Amino acid sequence: MRVRPVRHFIGNEFVEAQSGRTFPTLNPATNEVITEVAEGDPADVDRAVQAAWKAFHEGPWPRMRAEERARYLRRVGELILKHAEEIGFLEVLDTGMPIAQAGGSQIPRAAENFFFFAEMVPRIQGATYPKDGEFLNYTVRRPVGVAGIITPWNTPFMLETWKVAPCLAAGCTCVLKPAEWSPLSAAKLAEIIQEADLPPGVFNVVQGFGEIAGAALVAHPQVSVISFTGETRTGVEILRSAAPTLKRCSMELGGKNPTLVFADADLDRALDAAVFMGYSLNGERCTSGSRLLVERRIYETFLERFVARVQALRVGDPFDPATEVGPLIHPDHWQRVRGYVDLARAEGATVLVGGSRPESLPRGNYLQPTLIVDVQPEMRVAQEEIFGPVVVVMPFEGEEEALRIANGVRYGLAAYLWTQDVQRAHRIAQALEAGMVWVNSHNVRDLRTPFGGMKHSGMGREGGVFSFEFYCEHQTIHVALGGHTIPRMGMRI
Repeated sequence: MRVRPVRHFIGNEFVEAQSGRTFPTLNPATNEVITEVAEGDPADVDRAVQAAWKAFHEGPWPRMRAEERARYLRRVGELILKHAEEIGFLEVLDTGMPIAQAGGSQIPRAAENFFFFAEMVPRIQGATYPKDGEFLNYTVRRPVGVAGIITPWNTPFMLETWKVAPCLAAGCTCVLKPAEWSPLSAAKLAEIIQEADLPPGVFNVVQGFGEIAGAALVAHPQVSVISFTGETRTGVEILRSAAPTLKRCSMELGGKNPTLVFADADLDRALDAAVFMGYSLNGERCTSGSRLLVERRIYETFLERFVARVQALRVGDPFDPATEVGPLIHPDHWQRVRGYVDLARAEGATVLVGGSRPESLPRGNYLQPTLIVDVQPEMRVAQEEIFGPVVVVMPFEGEEEALRIANGVRYGLAAYLWTQDVQRAHRIAQALEAGMVWVNSHNVRDLRTPFGGMKHSGMGREGGVFSFEFYCEHQTIHVALGGHTIPRMGMRI
């Protein structure tokens, strides 16, 4: 399939960058250029924001009946399913994600995001507070305005829809700035929005680099909120840049997520989940179970089984349905992840499995699935987000040590807990410093629940009605029902 050059999408039209500049996007499997992408700058961002501003303040979108807006969202979801094969192709080509994982979960999930929030539109409700027959006080939710949405490169299409769907459901308009390493699927989402015939300016895309186009979007005075998913350092910079204009920010940032396996767990299921959460999506996922903590009395047995599974993972062409681990997104990221393997050895840990390029794959950004042992909790490889197919394994003695290791990092996004002791499950789950905890499961999302992390993993929550807390303003209206007493001043005359 030939890939057309990627342009901005502003006011329902595909347009070149005003500067005329472009940049290449690479195929991670070969590092060959796929196509050229429009390079956005502050002028392009301003043009997109003005289109979104006009659509919000003068267009029909925020003023539509709930069911009409929901019909548009359902139409987008239907078109995602209609174009699923092409979307999957673009996603795999641009990111190196194995096609079995893209088509099997990520693209259907993207459509479900729109279907789900279409059903949520009528639930954007306020509340009433009657007071002793004197007042009827009530609240309404109003869309906040123009949203700036900045998405990462790891599962771009699904994460774009995860943010765009609730934004549009709330009645906001938006400008999306996708990651520069994975621009293709955002352009396809724009085509789908165009085909769904949403009003002009409701959805806009500016391609480009974070430090230029992303920074301009964050700083723009007519952008009311910023929804960002990405690394913690970038999130800190966004918060700093958003402060002068008092933007509300939702930050879904990094993670160094633990998987805790107790001796009484269903070890077969725990093994399946630990391998999947460590190495699926090439390990490039914020909720990856990158720290495996195993109770000492089963440590050797469980580790032996885990090693065998990691060694058996199929690494290869992401378009091969049998591939389980594909190439990393970009040569720079390969170097970063590979650097942590060297660091692990320098810190005194043992790289038990993998750690280098597969000999059969000399081109592209391939890295063997890697397993590191003899790790101390304070080591950098146990503290810092690696964001690749790398898992560190540590033993623990009892609940106290398990919690001390699990909570002993600056991140707090997700955690996975395996035990058949019901009391322990609740006790440990509530003691874990993580925004989301799965007990006896891998990451299975319920779109009704809040998504987000604690500590340096972010701030704010999105998902279900919690998304509307972000994309809506609360307005309280007080209606007097009678002649309540009003203090009288200035009555000396």
